[in-house]
Amino acid sequence: MAPSGKVAVVLCLDVGLTMSSSSPGEESSLDQAKKIMTKFVQRQVFAESKDEVAVVLFGTNGTRNGLASEDQYQNITVHRSLMLPDFDLLEDIQNVIKAGSAQADFLDAIIVCMDLLQKETIGKKYEKRHIELFTDLSSPVSEDQLEIIIANLKKTGTSLQFFLPFPVSVDDGSGDKSASVHAHMHKTSFPIKGLTEQQNQGIDVVRKLMSTLDEEGGLEEIYTFRESLEHLSMFKKMERKPMPWPCQLTIGPNLSIRIVAYKSVTEERVKKLWAIVDAKTLRKEDVQKEIVYCLNDDDETEVQKDDTIQGFRYGSDIVPFSKEDEEQMKYKTEGKCFSVLGFTRSSQIQRHYYMGNQALKVFAAKGDANAAVAFSALVRALDELKVVAVVRYAYDRRCYPQIGVAFPYIKDTYECLIYVQLPYMEDLRQYVFSSLKNSKKYIPTVDQLSAVDSLIDSMNLVHEDGETFEDLFKPSKIPNPHFQRLYQCLQHKAFHSDKPLPPIEQHLLEMLEMPCVVRERCQAPLERVKALFPLKEVGKKKEEKTAQDIFKDNEDEPSLKKPKIEDEEEGFSLMKLAEGNITSVGSVNPAEDFRILVRKKNADFKDVSQQLINRIDQFLENKGSQYYMKGIDCIRAFREEAMKLSKVQCFNDFLEALKSKLEDKALSDFWEIMVQERISLITKDEAEGSLVTGEEAEKFLAPKEQKKETLPPTDEGGDVDDLVSTIKMWCGFRIKL
Repeated sequence: MAPSGKVAVVLCLDVGLTMSSSSPGEESSLDQAKKIMTKFVQRQVFAESKDEVAVVLFGTNGTRNGLASEDQYQNITVHRSLMLPDFDLLEDIQNVIKAGSAQADFLDAIIVCMDLLQKETIGKKYEKRHIELFTDLSSPVSEDQLEIIIANLKKTGTSLQFFLPFPVSVDDGSGDKSASVHAHMHKTSFPIKGLTEQQNQGIDVVRKLMSTLDEEGGLEEIYTFRESLEHLSMFKKMERKPMPWPCQLTIGPNLSIRIVAYKSVTEERVKKLWAIVDAKTLRKEDVQKEIVYCLNDDDETEVQKDDTIQGFRYGSDIVPFSKEDEEQMKYKTEGKCFSVLGFTRSSQIQRHYYMGNQALKVFAAKGDANAAVAFSALVRALDELKVVAVVRYAYDRRCYPQIGVAFPYIKDTYECLIYVQLPYMEDLRQYVFSSLKNSKKYIPTVDQLSAVDSLIDSMNLVHEDGETFEDLFKPSKIPNPHFQRLYQCLQHKAFHSDKPLPPIEQHLLEMLEMPCVVRERCQAPLERVKALFPLKEVGKKKEEKTAQDIFKDNEDEPSLKKPKIEDEEEGFSLMKLAEGNITSVGSVNPAEDFRILVRKKNADFKDVSQQLINRIDQFLENKGSQYYMKGIDCIRAFREEAMKLSKVQCFNDFLEALKSKLEDKALSDFWEIMVQERISLITKDEAEGSLVTGEEAEKFLAPKEQKKETLPPTDEGGDVDDLVSTIKMWCGFRIKL
């Protein structure tokens, strides 16, 4: 698991005369090659790869390379030296690199690439060196230095890959060259058009070169443009160095084993590299942010940051909690920890108990023979006894401890423990559902069970032919579509900032689709399931009418003379089942608490309503839309219950007092909500016992007429900046840009 070193890559592109020619309606070989190079560089850029990339062009009108002389290595240009890939390189490939009108020997271009790698890697450490050559093999080629090229490539350990617009066939010695190199690997066929004599000569040279470099796999390093685009259509994942986590695995006070752990699975997140910049200059330095804290009063009095303290909202109260309190509250650990608390049967740890965002692979410490023996004995004992270890895990002294499970994992080449976090009590969600077996209506028939079995079998994602197994759907090979789409859009915006984003690429949409083989295979079982489980459209049920609804009493009859019905069916909820637990009006569901309490036997309506009024006062003190709406719900509940229980005057007295209180405390915004919701006094038309008429209720909600005051003359040259700064202020704090 040693970290991989960086790689030096030279992209060698043929820009000669024939590369830019194409048939009508087809892309030229140069355009296809530039697409492949663009995809490759994009992958490197967004993966934040440390690999360095150079670009060499041959077939250019000019010459610029370290080996050029009067008649040697002409029309070959080193376009870019070895360096990290960036958006400038992408811009060059798309817009700067153009077709030339000359031709150059691709073997000479390979020699220039080898010279560049030799000179620019001196004093640097590179794990590998690659040359990737894009050409249509239409330029004249001389084999004079072929043996020297092969010898130097082998000596320096430089690998070579060819990318051609057509496939290269395998010559198996029998003269049959019909089989494509990658035909057994790719389902896409590449029709071979008529090749020129020069191209056939070039193919022979390429075949000889690659076969000599690697007798077994050399020809597999020859790719077509089309298959390369398919492979590079996915952005490369970011490379992560495995970071060891050394610790002591302890069992009791006397047994300790040196271990090292690595993250095996963890959720990958997009780096938060967004920055606020000036829209015109696109410079971060041109934007400055200043945070100002203000009191929530009419003057928005500014408060220094040192005069503020963080608070924790507990119900309707704010509990002050300083940074010192927070530090003191933190759990103090001695340091990193991987301590076995005990062992249990593996069957006790249910699969749905696994939680957290990572899985660790734990090994014995490298180079410690005693630790290796003890650790191996522990892993094998757990495996044989079918038990797992319950572990207390703390990453370091700054982290809260976790409870997790470590289960044995034994492979041919290594053995380890895999650690996964387990939930605490608060993390569990317990739900109880009724059984489907309790009703004969829900018991499936034999035919239905058989149909579902057939459907499951037909959708099997593992293909087996008796001896071998093949996964038809490999999640571990599927890149995150979110990352792919983000990188696609960022790359587009980097070069086309004024244009709309491109549509989602088709391969992203198809990535998570059902495999074609499975889709075809499950059609017949699906039709059978559809026939055995028919679906019927169910319209909205008509409301059942009772005799009372049909033979209504006189509409003008006062409501109290009608038979009193307890809450409608729709008012029933689990809340009613817990009525015995409600003893006072709480702050979570005060309206519901009030309704429950006033309906209890021997309930004191005045006392319960006072509790509700106290809650309303608290909500008004807190301010804010969520508290205001809770207050509105409470007032509605008060009004409804007062009408039902003939406590009309109690509610009307409260509402008049509330209106006066709102005017005194400048809570006009809450009163506006009251007016919009039309919550007014209970009238005598709504309930007996009220003396308020409909007109008086409407007048109660009408705003008071403001006395016109004569304002002093204002100075026409008033300070405009004062007005602007007032507008920019926020009630809690404001940000100056």
